[in-house]
Amino acid sequence: MTLAYDELCRRTRERDRSLREKVMSLEEAAALVPDGASVGIGGSTISRTPMAMIWALIRAGRKDLFCQRSITSSEGELLFASGISRHILTSWFSQGIVWGVSRVMRFYTETGRARFEEWSHMAVGLRFRAGAMGVPFLPMRSMMGSDLIGQLPDARVIDCPFTGEKLVLVPALNPDVALIHVQRCDGYGNAQIDGLPFMDVDLAMAATRVILTTERIVSNDQIRRAPDQTKIPFLAVDAVVEVPFGSAPHECYGLYEPLFKHLDFYAAQLRQDPERGIGEYLDRYFYAPKSWTEYLDLLGLEELLDASRRGRSIYDD
Repeated sequence: MTLAYDELCRRTRERDRSLREKVMSLEEAAALVPDGASVGIGGSTISRTPMAMIWALIRAGRKDLFCQRSITSSEGELLFASGISRHILTSWFSQGIVWGVSRVMRFYTETGRARFEEWSHMAVGLRFRAGAMGVPFLPMRSMMGSDLIGQLPDARVIDCPFTGEKLVLVPALNPDVALIHVQRCDGYGNAQIDGLPFMDVDLAMAATRVILTTERIVSNDQIRRAPDQTKIPFLAVDAVVEVPFGSAPHECYGLYEPLFKHLDFYAAQLRQDPERGIGEYLDRYFYAPKSWTEYLDLLGLEELLDASRRGRSIYDD
């Protein structure tokens, strides 16, 4: 176990950290994710979900991705139903508080077609933190009052060597690839995140490879004017893709709110028959459009503009 983790850290240390242009298309970035990869997904619930990158991976027909995210929403349903992932590690799996527990997740896990691996929210965060620190595990107290530990063979309960107290050890998460959506970055990959960063900084440092999608690419001069806002440095990034509304129909803080009408429509389509409903949704919104622009056209200009108005209103006096 130690040798394997040391080897993983060695590969991470040997990455190309040069200052270079990394801008590419969605399709080119998707080609960097091989079948069978472990994939960390940034954002949380319906906030800053890298939906455009997930859209591209589904269209590319990837297989056997092991996906990891702090809190999973409708993107997890799309990953299961498209067949590109049969294993998702997360702390919560729901369309959102408004729409309830994921019917697709229940269908796929109860029929044995996919695996939902549940850890506590703290545990997922500390596992990414351990990966970012380059240590094989971190201790914590979370989960000790639940039956989760009994369901998770990778968690260990030990007696603290200093205090004698019981502690839980959680192993590091080091995804092969991290998919992270940000408000802006330069062509080198210096990324600035407005609002909550969630677990994205640790995720970026823990992953062997990082693909950034961004609402807009700005100059390096602009990045340097506010260096305190740069959360992910260029040395951790391998690809930069500019995709306006790259989280739609989810939100991107300060730019647009969730597309609630579309999400209501999506939830209603899945309510009666989750398998058929999400299959029809994938056909219409993922497989039919030939570009991300065509996908946005299907979501509708009126709803996109309304989401943008509501999102930018936080800056109004």
